[in-house]
Order: sequence, then C-alpha cells, then structure tokens
Amino acid sequence: MREAKIDTGLDATDRRLMVATQAGLPRVSRPYDALADQLGIGADEVLRRLQRMLDCGVIRRIGAVPNHYAIGYTANGMSVWDVDDSRVDELGVQVGALEFVTHCYRRPRRLPDWPYNLFAMVHSQNRDEVAARVAEIAALLGDACRAHDVLYSTAILKKTGLRISG
Repeated sequence: MREAKIDTGLDATDRRLMVATQAGLPRVSRPYDALADQLGIGADEVLRRLQRMLDCGVIRRIGAVPNHYAIGYTANGMSVWDVDDSRVDELGVQVGALEFVTHCYRRPRRLPDWPYNLFAMVHSQNRDEVAARVAEIAALLGDACRAHDVLYSTAILKKTGLRISG
C-alpha cells in the first residue's frame, strides 16, 4: 500500500529554511538577515517563504518560547476543569482570553478516573497567586463547572515539534 503524498509546493530552499529554523531563529539582532546569508537568498525572500508556509499551514507559528522559571514564574499550574460539555467550547474561549492564561484547550475525559475536559495553564511567582487566578477562572465558569484541580510543574520539559533532517 502506497502512502498518499500531499503536494505542499515546497522546494529545496523551503526545506533548507525549515531545517535552519526548527531549533529557533538565530539569536542575533537581525535573524532573518542571518538566515538569508546562510541560505544564499535575500531577507525579503526568507520572510516571503515563511509567510507562505504559515499561510498554507506547513508551519503553525513563529514566536518566542520563554523559560518561565528564568523570568521568575516558578509556580506553574495546569488547572483542569470538569465543565458541562454543552458549554465547554464557549467557556474555553473565555478562559483562553484571560491575560494570565498562557494556553487553554479541550481534551476528552477518561472516565471514571479523569473527569476533566478543559485545561488552562497559569504561570505565577508563587502558588498563592496561581490559586487566586484559578479562583478567577472558577468564578467565570460558574455552575457549568462541577470540579477542578491544579497540577503543578516540578520540572521544565523540553518542548519540541517535528524535526526534519537536512
């Protein structure tokens, strides 16, 4: 059985650009110029290619990933919520819009042991601040929420996406 190949319109330069950026942008004042020099193309071409890959979904985002511990946020709690299924999408959007929630998503329940279907990450300088933020989320969810908990991080896990070889 042959696998279907999806035509993304990517060429060898696109692939080299993905390999050059998959571990992060160069830490210099003009990272797109540095990439352009590395690839032998113009910085405007680097930006055009990255934008095209974003637009077609080949890459999802370009952004900074801070080390929360290094910037003083040592209390990192994943709040988990048992929210009424008929309201979880609507309320999840509201929770995700809170300025102190760094990411929020819906996940399937794993009954009977895991009743939670909404997850919202809160970073703070101490657990009391996390608890205060979680209380704000609880107030927003109101009676649509049946239960919740907070799972605190004890270590930094390396977050990486798919890696392709050069």
